[in-house]
Amino acid sequence: MRLLITNIKQLCGIDTDKKRIAGKDMATLSCMENAWLLAEDGLIHSYGSMTDLPFRKVDQTYNADDRLVLPAWCDSHTHLVFAASREHEFVDRIKGLSYEEIARRGGGILNSAKKLNETSAGQLYDQSLERLHKVMATGTGAIEIKSGYGLNEEGELKMLKVIRKLKEKSPIPIKANFLAAHAYPIDYKENKEGYINLIIKQLLPKVAGEGLADYIDVFCEEGFFSVADTERILEAAAKYGLKPKIHANQLHYSGGVQVGVKHKAVSVDHLECVGDAEIEALRGSDTMPTLLPGAAFFLGMHYQPARKIIDAGLPVCLATDYNPGSCPSGNVPLLLTIACTQLKMTPEEAINAVTLNGAAAMELENELGTIKIGKKANLIITQKIPNFAHIPYDFGNNPVEKMVFSGKIA
Repeated sequence: MRLLITNIKQLCGIDTDKKRIAGKDMATLSCMENAWLLAEDGLIHSYGSMTDLPFRKVDQTYNADDRLVLPAWCDSHTHLVFAASREHEFVDRIKGLSYEEIARRGGGILNSAKKLNETSAGQLYDQSLERLHKVMATGTGAIEIKSGYGLNEEGELKMLKVIRKLKEKSPIPIKANFLAAHAYPIDYKENKEGYINLIIKQLLPKVAGEGLADYIDVFCEEGFFSVADTERILEAAAKYGLKPKIHANQLHYSGGVQVGVKHKAVSVDHLECVGDAEIEALRGSDTMPTLLPGAAFFLGMHYQPARKIIDAGLPVCLATDYNPGSCPSGNVPLLLTIACTQLKMTPEEAINAVTLNGAAAMELENELGTIKIGKKANLIITQKIPNFAHIPYDFGNNPVEKMVFSGKIA
């Protein structure tokens, strides 16, 4: 299958052979004006200026007619598989309850766990597939999905098997993350050691044995899992070859960044609380700082210090944190608006953060995230817009006209 896209107003995100983009380099987004792109057998075959369009037999030609083409978004942190929404907690927060207070009353993650364990795998799959299609329609071309709403053996395995089925059916790459260490279930409220042992001795062998996860994750935070707890779980997971990713420093300076770097985590995610110690820990590491400003927006919390991190010469990744409690949105264009208006990232920085750096946070940087010959042709064809800065500017509207997945127009 050969797809030729012609008359592209701007072909954005052209590769510079980087595995990730950091510091001042994030402010540059390489683009080509008046371009064409050829996809062959699902991969980017070639591209260039319309003034040098070669003759080549193709199966389909799409006239972009002055639209933009970009690499599809790579959303590296979501909880897309869940059983029910939690809008009543949204109302509770409006009335003055904090996220932590709601959690102490049995809401939050525990509420989602209760509903998930009451929902069949078939229902869970159908709901999740619908959500996946919605985020793909707004530009997402690769995604990570976490477990963590089961909080028992049956529920966690059910979630991971639903994610596996989504992987099998989806036209986009999906990474699975095992997050049983998301919260302590009610049955283990007074026996936290027992729950950690359940994760390490019962769940990990089954998850690894069935190949259900690409990563292990821990919510390293005060009132959840301590640094010592996190280390025990990561060390156990390492024996099964599961690489770590950490929920770090969302509510406090929890030590999550430092423990993530120590254990060579692929990414440390959230990072509302980042100071000089966290910057120094990240400096020189391969761990990707991943910011989730959609959650800070929805919870009314302070935002992540993106400028501090970028100005320190580090990379920044952006992800949605799509989940039913703290960020019920997988809309990346809206995420870009929040990043630009609240984190003071430029459009170039924000787009780099959710394309190549998003791919790197899922170890997909050799396959996705930039316009490069040989990479998977997962592409966004925008509506008629003046330039890429219009995507975060025109908030609330979907910039996508068409999606291309593996070289086929969806």
